[in-house]
Amino acid sequence: QVQLVESGGGLVQPGGSLRLSCAASGLILDYHAIGWFRQAPGKEREGVSCINSSDGSTYYADSVKGRFTISRDNAKNTVYLQMNSLKPDDPAVYYCAASLYTGSYFYTPHLVAEYDYWGQGTQVTVSS
Repeated sequence: QVQLVESGGGLVQPGGSLRLSCAASGLILDYHAIGWFRQAPGKEREGVSCINSSDGSTYYADSVKGRFTISRDNAKNTVYLQMNSLKPDDPAVYYCAASLYTGSYFYTPHLVAEYDYWGQGTQVTVSS
């Protein structure tokens, strides 16, 4: 049984940082594209940052480029999302997801429909 468990969310002031973790069981994360998505109240879930399983290529939404960094620790079977310079637009529930995509070597899945396993989410709040 595949389980993805997010942690690291919380309350932070504008300009602050958080590191989210996604720990997996029943799945070797290095073999799959892994994505971080977020969903704010009243909005659709959106891709924030993803990393593919082939060459480690990454995807970042325009709104987070230069501020967020996705990384893997294969020994811990964990993927991280380092979030810096957090803004009032960033608060949401952040989800980790794993994809069974086996298409182009150079493509990094980043759409909700491309992901098959989802964690329960972790809340990120940005407030002074």
